Amino acid sequence: MNTVIVQLPDPRPPVRADRRFARLPRPPRSAPPARPTLLHLGPGDSVEFGRGEPGRPLGVPIPDPGVSRRAGEITAAEDYWRLSNFSATATYVVENLEGAGEHVKVAPGRLGAPVPFEFSRVLLPALGEPFAFKVFAPQHAYLAGAATGGCGADTPGPAVGELTVSPFALDPTAKYFLVLLALCEPRLRSPSAAVVPGATEVVARLRGLPSCRDLTRSAVNYHIDYLVGSKLRLRDPAEPADPGGAGAGGKREELVALALRFDLVREEHLALLPPLRGG
Repeated sequence: MNTVIVQLPDPRPPVRADRRFARLPRPPRSAPPARPTLLHLGPGDSVEFGRGEPGRPLGVPIPDPGVSRRAGEITAAEDYWRLSNFSATATYVVENLEGAGEHVKVAPGRLGAPVPFEFSRVLLPALGEPFAFKVFAPQHAYLAGAATGGCGADTPGPAVGELTVSPFALDPTAKYFLVLLALCEPRLRSPSAAVVPGATEVVARLRGLPSCRDLTRSAVNYHIDYLVGSKLRLRDPAEPADPGGAGAGGKREELVALALRFDLVREEHLALLPPLRGG
């Protein structure tokens, strides 16, 4: 794919400006939903989005009175795209559809903010729910071996001098990794999840694995301390607990934040966990 693709927002019932959450009745569904409309932008091409003006519609129409007539612009680059925010007051959010809550904010008046995600959703403040549309960038290029964890830690070519040591050497087959994965699972599945599981919840989540049938709360806390002090080195193992700190809950929060920030656990790792029960 050599172009940036913008998927136009799905039509939604118009919002009445005099009542914030009032909507006109939805028309009855008599046919299956139509295929989404796509705009293809080559490098250097641009398209504006917003409400538009009478007789002057924009390429990405957003019929909501809470969105500016000329709300912003998307410009395609080589393998990424830029977002300009023409609003004087509204901040726009671009979510990474492949990330666990990863997003960038584009402040009012910001021009040409680069977006590094391949699959993105743009969120605009609106009178009803935030208005959203998707943008797909070309597949990103990677150094051979780097994207798959190959021997690309140093520069290509014959090794000269000491090899680079990985700062986060985690073994996905180890029990401590399963504990870390269970801690991160809620935010991997839903970026808006705020609560990090406790030791009891981790035990219950991993109990379905043959290797974790005898797992206890004490063992979970041991693995958390091992991750904090030895594997990820968030704290010195000999450092005493902070009497005024958040205790075990604070350690779990730190672990999850670091693991998700550096992609130490990813969505594909969820296959290591037992299937979720219920709907």
